[in-house]
Amino acid sequence: MSSPIRTDNLVRTDLRVLTAVQSSVGSLPGAVRVARGMSHFGEHALGWIAIGGVGAVVDSARREQWASVAVGAVGAHAASIVVKRISRRRRPTHPSVRVGVSTPSRFSFPSSHATSTTAAALLIGRASGLPVAPVLVPAMLVSRLVLGVHYPSDVLVGSALGALSAAATVRAEKNAAVRFGLTGGDAAATTAGAA
Repeated sequence: MSSPIRTDNLVRTDLRVLTAVQSSVGSLPGAVRVARGMSHFGEHALGWIAIGGVGAVVDSARREQWASVAVGAVGAHAASIVVKRISRRRRPTHPSVRVGVSTPSRFSFPSSHATSTTAAALLIGRASGLPVAPVLVPAMLVSRLVLGVHYPSDVLVGSALGALSAAATVRAEKNAAVRFGLTGGDAAATTAGAA
């Protein structure tokens, strides 16, 4: 009896797309250098946490929304790590894949960078009123392929998980504000404490 979805076909497609991105985007001048910079910025969601913290300090009118950027990035990163530990999918090792950066673990599914970046970008857009997600998310997803540390399915699922994490963060922030009758900066502190 055959499986309705052949995993070997998915793996081949993942590998084909990955090598195509590396051959095209990855061969552009400076692409690997930029992708490495993005990788370091997004490692453990630290860059997104910093942006949320700075936003909370400088934009007191939207302090709780900026704090939610940091909380959402941490929550998204944590969710991706849990899924990674369950899935245990190995990072690309095929000889045709060029690896351009070291990684803290050998597991790839889902991409924690894609997860935390999507959550942070959606929450930054909410706090700033600027549509940053359509720029930030694709750039981070492609950068993970350029560096050869993820398959396309890793970054796509990671991005979906990040969107869910952002929605959960907004819901938690609003619930905390209603539950505790908070407005202004106190809602973010309560949301962060409940997470």
